[in-house]
Parts: sequence; structure tokens; C-alpha cells
Amino acid sequence: MRYHNITKDDMNNGDGLRAVLWLSGCDHCCEGCQNPITWDPNGGLPFDSKAKEELFGILEKDYTSGITFSGGDPLYIGNRMDVTSLAKEITKKFPDKTIWMYTGFYYEDVAQLEVMNYVDVLVDGPFVLAKRDTTLHWVGSGNQRVIDVKETRKQGKVILHETPEVDTRLIEKMSSNSGCML
Repeated sequence: MRYHNITKDDMNNGDGLRAVLWLSGCDHCCEGCQNPITWDPNGGLPFDSKAKEELFGILEKDYTSGITFSGGDPLYIGNRMDVTSLAKEITKKFPDKTIWMYTGFYYEDVAQLEVMNYVDVLVDGPFVLAKRDTTLHWVGSGNQRVIDVKETRKQGKVILHETPEVDTRLIEKMSSNSGCML
């Protein structure tokens, strides 16, 4: 498995402050993709013991909510085995941390993969430039869904993850204060 970056304290790719592992490899090649450099499965760096140590160091922090697998595509065929193994290990070592995953596949097409046993929230579907919507939370286009995988499996139908309500009055107040910009 190869990766491009590990970010910490990320608030844009899931609930809370998160570690994000940006993987190499994607064959969806969506028009308008924000990260086309990650498409090449041979790009980036090998995910070695040093990278794993860095990632686990971030996850050990009390304030880190969990990990988000992104890319590229964590479910690119060349990533599946290693991502599954890593997700399983994270679940065991950090049982209170959540696992989010972004993929260009639809949930229905990957629901039976072993890795779904460890994923809490799946953002599914390819980015569709014609359906781009910057008002949506955690997705780039209107065809994508933020799925609560655990609840979906319990109920046997797709259950969307609840997006926390944002108090827009607070944001307006903060942005109107002099010297405070969001």
C-alpha cells in the first residue's frame, strides 16, 4: 500500500479532530477531482512501519476522534487487503476511535467487503462535477452519501449519518467581529 500524506487535527473529513491517511490508487478518475495526484497506485510513498508509527502516534492523542481513509480510493483493488488489515488493527488498538472512509464505490457494491466490519461512516459514490454542491457537509457532489455503516448493517437499509447542526448565528457573530475571519 502506498500513501501521499498523513494529516492530523483534520476537521474537514469527518466528526471531530481526525487523522487522515491519503492513499494512492484510484481508477474512478472523476472529472474535477480535488486530488488527481493520488490516482496513480505507484505514486506517493510506501506505507511502512515509520508511517504506521506516525499514524498511531496521532491516534493515541485523547483529542483525536479517529481516522479517515481517503485518497485516491482506500477501496481501490490494490489497497483493499492492506486497508482491511490496518482498519482491523486500529479497531483493536483504539476501540474508542471511529473510522471514516471515502470511496468512489457505492455502499451497495462494497457492503460485503470485510473492511466494512471496521468502518463506522462511509462517504460513498464518485465525485460528479455536474452535481457539485459546496453547501453539503463532508461530500463534494449531491450523489454522494454519508452513511452510518453500523446502523445500516443493523437495520438492513442505508441509514445516513447525522450531521451535527451548526449554529449559524454563532458563525455570523464570529465573522462580524473585527479581526476574526472564518
